[in-house]
Amino acid sequence: MSLSDHLRVAGVLNSEEARARALEEVHIRVHQRLIEELGPELSQGRLTAKDLRPRVNAQLQAALAEEATPLSLADKARLGEDIANDILGYGPIQRYLEDPNISEVMVNGPDKVYVERGGKIERTPTSFIDETHLRRVIDKIVGEVSRRVDESSPMVDARLPDGSRINAVIHPLAIGGPFLTVRKFAKEPLLVEDLVANGTFTSTFARFIEACVVGRLNIVVSGGTDSGKTTMLNVLSSLVPNDERVVTIEDSKELQLRQEHVVSMESRPQNIEGKGEVTIRDLVRNSLRMRPDRIIVGECRGGEALDMLQAMNTGHEGSLTTIHSNGPRDTLSRIETMTLMAGFDLPIRVIREQMSSAVDLVVHLSRLRDGTRRVTQVAEVQHMEGDVIIMQDLFMFDFSMGMDAEGAYRGSLKSLGIRPQFADKLQDAGQPLDSELFEAETFARAVGRR
Repeated sequence: MSLSDHLRVAGVLNSEEARARALEEVHIRVHQRLIEELGPELSQGRLTAKDLRPRVNAQLQAALAEEATPLSLADKARLGEDIANDILGYGPIQRYLEDPNISEVMVNGPDKVYVERGGKIERTPTSFIDETHLRRVIDKIVGEVSRRVDESSPMVDARLPDGSRINAVIHPLAIGGPFLTVRKFAKEPLLVEDLVANGTFTSTFARFIEACVVGRLNIVVSGGTDSGKTTMLNVLSSLVPNDERVVTIEDSKELQLRQEHVVSMESRPQNIEGKGEVTIRDLVRNSLRMRPDRIIVGECRGGEALDMLQAMNTGHEGSLTTIHSNGPRDTLSRIETMTLMAGFDLPIRVIREQMSSAVDLVVHLSRLRDGTRRVTQVAEVQHMEGDVIIMQDLFMFDFSMGMDAEGAYRGSLKSLGIRPQFADKLQDAGQPLDSELFEAETFARAVGRR
C-alpha cells in the first residue's frame, strides 16, 4: 500500500472517530436536556410508559432539531431510539434485554457491559454516560418491583416484569461500580422436547425422568452457578400432573408452571427499619398448612433444607428443589450442612437417615467448556450402611468421546444399565420403567470420570 493510500485510510478512520465522538456528545446533551425538562414526571411515576412516550418523543424531536451538529436521518433515528430507551426503558442495555439470543447481561460499571450469547461471554461496545446514568437505570428497575437500593441497603435481588432476575450492587460495596447483572429467561418456558433438541439430555433420559416426576419421586437438581438448574426445575415442574395442588417457593419468582392449581410464594427482605423479613424457611413451614400435593422450592440455601426434608418425609412426595453443588455426593453433604444451619443440635446420623429416606434422585448439571449446559450425572439415593448414605449412578455423560473441530463435546448422557431400587415404587404408582431404559450404553473408554 502506497503512502497516499495509508493517508487516505487514516483520514477515513479519523473522520469516523470524530463522527462517533460528535454523536456521543449529542447523545449526552440531548439526554441531559430531556432529564431536566421531564425530570419531575419521570421521578413521580404518575404517568405510565404508554402515556409518557408521546411526551418524550415530542421533546426528543425538538431537542434534535435544535442541535447545531449536522445529523443524517439515520443518525437522528438511531439517536432517537437510544435516548428513548434511556428515558423510557433500561438505557443502553435495553437492546440486549430484547435480544432473544442473549441469556445474560453483566454491567461492570458504566464503561463495561458484557453479554452471554450462546454460552460464551463477550464484551459489547455499549456504555452508560456515567455512574449517575447507570444508577438511575438500577433505581428504575428495582423501583418497579417495590424494592430499594441505597447506602443502607447496597445490594438487591429482584426481577423484571418479564421474569428476568436481576442483582445490583452499589457503593460502598461496589468498587468501580455500580454493578448490575440480569439473568434472562425464555418468554415461553422450555419443554422436555426443547432440552432434548439442544442436547441437555437424551430422549431415553426424558422418558425416565418423566416417569420419576409423575411417579412422585423426590428429586434434587444440583449444579454450579449458571449450569441450568432453574431451567431444569422448570422442565421437571411442567411434568407434574394437572390435577395436583402445587406450592412454589422462591426468592424471586422464576418458575413458569402451566398447571391450573399452582400457589406461588416469594420471600421478602426486611424493610428500612430492619423488620418484616419473610424467609424461604418461613414460607416452607407455612406451605405445610396449605394442603400441598407437592412443594417446589426454587433453591435451598440455608435452614429451610431441614423443613424440606421433613416435608418430603411426611406425605409430600414428588417435591422438587435445587442446590448448588459439584456433584451428587457433594449435594448430600451440602444438604447436611444446611440442615445444621437450622439451629438444631441434631446428630449427623439422624440427618443422614432423614436424607436417605427423603431424597430419591439427584440430577446434576454442568456448564461445559463449550458453553453448553448438560446433565452430566444422575444418581439414586438408596439407603444407609452404617453412617454412610449409599448412592448409585444411573446415567453419566460420556466425556471420553472428546470434542469436535469446533470445540463442542461429542458425548451424550448414557445409561449405565443399572435398574434403580425405586423402580418397584414407580411400578406401584402406575409408571413402570421400560427395560430398554436400563440397557447399558457403551462408553468410549472405561467409566470412572466424575
